[in-house]
Amino acid sequence: MTQTVEKNPSSSGLSNVAAAITIIACLGFGAAVWHFFLGASGNFMNGDPNGDPLPGNLRGMMYKGGPVIALLIGLMTTTIVFGIERWIVVSKAAGSGDVKGYVAKVQSLVNANQIGEAIELSDKQKGSVANVVKAALVKLEEVKREGFDADKATETIQKEIEEATVLEMPMLEKNMIILATLVSIGTLVGLLGTVTGMIKAFSALSTAGSPDSSALATGISEALMNTATGIGTSTLAIVFYNLFTTKIDKLTHFIDEAGFAITQSYRRHNK
Repeated sequence: MTQTVEKNPSSSGLSNVAAAITIIACLGFGAAVWHFFLGASGNFMNGDPNGDPLPGNLRGMMYKGGPVIALLIGLMTTTIVFGIERWIVVSKAAGSGDVKGYVAKVQSLVNANQIGEAIELSDKQKGSVANVVKAALVKLEEVKREGFDADKATETIQKEIEEATVLEMPMLEKNMIILATLVSIGTLVGLLGTVTGMIKAFSALSTAGSPDSSALATGISEALMNTATGIGTSTLAIVFYNLFTTKIDKLTHFIDEAGFAITQSYRRHNK
């Protein structure tokens, strides 16, 4: 008898809460880095964070980028944290061994009608790909016992593969939306910091008499630091997003390869 596996809504809810807490923690970390590390008195002339940074002191210059820099550091930290989390999850989804070699062995065993051995191999491999392939192999044995014709067996096995894939994909794609959002947010927040910095710079130019060179330099520094940090955050998010999207597509392709071999095996051995 076929068992239907259902997704647990409470598990999904807890996952969303964990993601939200992680984001808040990363933003808090960014604020702490900006205030305590970048704003340390040793980075400024006369030890005054309200004064000018020491010549060539990058930390002091970044501190002068203003609170937007704190937000950008938080966003960059969020990108790194979720990038590492996705790397771990996607790597586990591939299984304990080389997924390409695993799929090739499954195809070979299925073509030799050694379904039991293929199931045992899937148990050893583990991971999302192996879970889907095992579900298809178990269904293959079931349709063999039932004596389905080739067309009905193919349809039944394919449906089992689709259902198993639907259960596995949310885990693979979870938090990818966060990385995709960070691509845009990093640039926009950086632009916000650039605009506020330029406003300060032009305000310094508009003062009566001689322009305040210190305020002008601070405004320009704020604008450029925010631009650089925002671009860096977005670039990192794009790299992570494209990397994991490619890996997920490859895993899906391996599932399709194994599924095709399984359905064709039934046709070959049950004509």
